[in-house]
Amino acid sequence: QVQLVESGGGLVQAGGSLTLSCAASGRTFSSYAMGWFRQAPGKEREFVAAINWSGSSSYYADSVKGRFTISRDNAKITVYLQMNRLKPEDTAVYYCAAGNAVGYLSVNYYYTRGNYAYWGQGTQVTVSS
Repeated sequence: QVQLVESGGGLVQAGGSLTLSCAASGRTFSSYAMGWFRQAPGKEREFVAAINWSGSSSYYADSVKGRFTISRDNAKITVYLQMNRLKPEDTAVYYCAAGNAVGYLSVNYYYTRGNYAYWGQGTQVTVSS
């Protein structure tokens, strides 16, 4: 089984930055896709960003493209989400997730919430006006 623990959330003003971290354990981290999702009160959990097994390809929701950057450090068994120019609409609980398959995957795989088998507890990000 995989254990995921997020950290780095907090309260920031609009236009500010935060970097989230997700520490993983329990399996060969470098073999799997990793993603970030978020959920605001009263809304569905939505895709934010994902990265493939090698870190060579990244995928982003249109709402965060150009502002957020996902990266991974397989030696540290950690995935990151750097968030810049934050907006109030970015306020949500952010979840780290690990994919359920290995190898070369289709692009669509990364955007599909159901393809992520393991989830962290989430970390709150609040952006004030």
